[in-house]
Formats: sequence, structure tokens, C-alpha cells
Amino acid sequence: MAITSQGNAMDDDSFRAMWVEEVAAGKYDQSIVVRRLQDLPPNAVTIAVSHSSLNYKDALSAFGNRAVTREYPHTPGIDAAGTVIADASGTFEPGQKVLVTGYDLGMNTAGGLAERIAVPADWVTPLPPGLTLREAMVLGTAGMTAALCVEKLLEAGAGPDDGEVLVTGATGGVGSIAVALLAKLGFRVAAVTGKLESAEFLTGLGAWKVLDRETLAPFANKAIAKPLWAWAVDTVGGETLFNVIKCLKYGGGVAACGMASGAQFQANVFPFILRGISLLGVDSVELPLHKKAEVWEKMAGPWYIGEQLQKLAEDISLEQAPEFLARLHRGHGIGRYVVDMTI
Repeated sequence: MAITSQGNAMDDDSFRAMWVEEVAAGKYDQSIVVRRLQDLPPNAVTIAVSHSSLNYKDALSAFGNRAVTREYPHTPGIDAAGTVIADASGTFEPGQKVLVTGYDLGMNTAGGLAERIAVPADWVTPLPPGLTLREAMVLGTAGMTAALCVEKLLEAGAGPDDGEVLVTGATGGVGSIAVALLAKLGFRVAAVTGKLESAEFLTGLGAWKVLDRETLAPFANKAIAKPLWAWAVDTVGGETLFNVIKCLKYGGGVAACGMASGAQFQANVFPFILRGISLLGVDSVELPLHKKAEVWEKMAGPWYIGEQLQKLAEDISLEQAPEFLARLHRGHGIGRYVVDMTI
């Protein structure tokens, strides 16, 4: 990986950015380049990015998934935190600390794996008091999604006295934050992972127990199974999701937010009509901005997970981003990776 230049030497109008381009049919190269402010889209708010984070969707974009990013070359990064340089809409003041997560950032709009972004004002949320810019990116889209999953369960009536809450894909970004949040709220969390070597990481986040993902395999051929868990957060999708549904106790539910194991599953009605199970869908990308702001305030306040934020994340440089995105693409990521633009 090399740093190349699309402009002149670095000056006030230049910035570093990750650059993904198709170098042959189906082959994509990731590098760090120098771009200029005029290369950014003509959106109202220009932000100096201090921190970003890596997500599975960024890995898909970095390796040419056209369902995520239609046109290349492109800069991925669905999360960004930093300070406002200018805002033509008048909504934000220069120097104000802000966050952008989701919407089209890093998908088809140049994303947060760069020192500068330009986005519409209605994508931007002020940094809530109680969070640093780095902490906000430890959370990022993953934290927003995990918090929304927990909200869904609480709205459905979940309480710590109901029994264990299962979290699948527990070593991933969403799963690990969900474990920490649920433990913070007093739930006993059964964390499911294919990486049992990371059991200490999960118990350090507050998991009550750690289960091998093969625990769910015997239920694949059953129409309904013995009730084992009160509630669940599923970050995996595919057949895993319905295996979880089969094993929930009467009146329980699962908040579903991922599809790393597939977008489809075969189902029957028995868990829904015999046990009253609820399937609760969660989206954090197109969530209205006012709702995002409410969730950020919650994560900065009563749901602040404090020291767990330090355990969750590894800090990397922008130059390291391609290497770590490759790890995520292979399914080898653990917790969260925060991109610090000053490293």
C-alpha cells in the first residue's frame, strides 16, 4: 500500500483519504491518497474528521460490493467525528464538534476514512456532552445499532428478571457493544461466538456466559425447540436467526439487525403463534436525525458504558485501515477499530 497524490503537495486545501479503485475486472485496490477539498461533493457542511471507525459495510465497500457502493473510485467510511470547518446552511458553527453516522456516507458519498468530508446538514448530529470524539467512534454505527436493539427489547417488555438474553455474533462491533449495554442495564447475557478464544474479551464486557455458535446447530431441523433464552439480539441473520427464534421463551422476542450469515432463512409459524415470539427489525442507517440524537444522548448519559469503551476498541492509523478492513472482510474482526487521523 502506498500513498499517492491526486493533487499538489499537502496544503490547507489537501487531505488524506482512503481510495478504493477497480484495477481489473472484479479486483479492487485500496490505498491512501491526497485529495483536495474541491474533490468533495457540493454539500453544505464541511467537517475536519478527527476519528472514524471500521464497520463490516466499509469492508464490503472496500472490496467492491456494488450493492453497497455503485461507482468507483470511492472513499468508504460510514462513520465520522470531528469539527465543522464551514456550514453553508447556517445550522452549525465553525469549530463545533459533530458526528455523522449512516445515511449515504461511505456508501455512494465520499466517506469518513478521510481527513475531510462534505455532507448535508441533516446528516449531522452535535457531539453530545459526556462523549469525546474518540468515544463516539468506538460506538459509531455499531453502537447506534446495538442501542436500538436494546431499545426494541425494552419496548417489547424485556426486563432483567425475565432470564438470559442471547447475543449472537458477540465479538463483532454490534454484538460486543450490545453485550456491554445489556450488562450495564442488569441483564444476564449469553454471548454466542465462533471465536471461543475471545471468551475473556466477552466476559470483560459483562457477558454472563460465553457459548460456541455450534450450540445453535442442533436446532436447525426442529420446527420449535426447548425454550432456553428470554430475549435475544441477533447480528448474524440467515439460519441462525430462526434457530434463535425457536429457542425463545414464551412472550420473548429477538431484535434483528444483521445478515453476515445470509439475508434469507426458512421459517414456520410455530414460535410466533404458540409462544407469541416477536421478530423486531432494527435499522440505524435511515433513522430520522432527531431519533439518532436521542440515542446519542442516551449513550452519553444513562447508557454510558465508561471503562468498557476502552476494552472495546483498538486505535489504528488511516494507513492501517486497508489491512484491518481486510480482516473484517474475512470475518476476523474483534470488537471495534477506531481510525485516529492524528496517528
